[in-house]
Amino acid sequence: MRTSIRAAAALTAVAAAVTTGVTTATADTHTGRADDGGYGYTQVRKGVPDTAARFKVTSPDIRNGGTIPADSYAGAAFGCSGDNKQIRLSWHGAPKDTRSYAVTMFDPDAPTGSGFWHWQTWDIPATDTELGSALPAGAVAGTNDAGQTGYLGPCPPVGDITHHYRITVYALDTPTLQLPAATPAALTRFTMSTHVIGTATITATARRA
Repeated sequence: MRTSIRAAAALTAVAAAVTTGVTTATADTHTGRADDGGYGYTQVRKGVPDTAARFKVTSPDIRNGGTIPADSYAGAAFGCSGDNKQIRLSWHGAPKDTRSYAVTMFDPDAPTGSGFWHWQTWDIPATDTELGSALPAGAVAGTNDAGQTGYLGPCPPVGDITHHYRITVYALDTPTLQLPAATPAALTRFTMSTHVIGTATITATARRA
């Protein structure tokens, strides 16, 4: 019950911020991507303070700027038949006062008006510096924008532009976000935003002809 109250309070805060215009400071800025198919792009707040440190993340499965293999790590939904294997990560150089980590994968190129969150997990212990196919004890596998728990691999619309998938590891100053696994990604990120002290990002692409 306490967790539900906390989540509800955070959602109320999000609504209040939108009402007062706090989250719309850059809402109408078009970035003009030439191959966007006529959708246009709107810049949104990044949700990470400028004071956050930067550290390094790598993956044995993909490289930064590379392509996500469709047969292994792509989703098994929306017309795709990939194996939906969770991308493995390893990181180092996070701030010394890190108390936990969170991981997300976000597609800003999805034709939704708000991107698409493919993956979110949090409460990863500060003693862990890698993420494999299984979560460490205590970590929470969150809900992606398809309403499923855990990782959902790429599956951009056929013929659409190249989609960029931003996988980010967040170093947090709290051992737990105290959120249930069903928490929507926007609310998770809102709750997380005041606790981020460092980030590491790797971006890879996918496209379906």
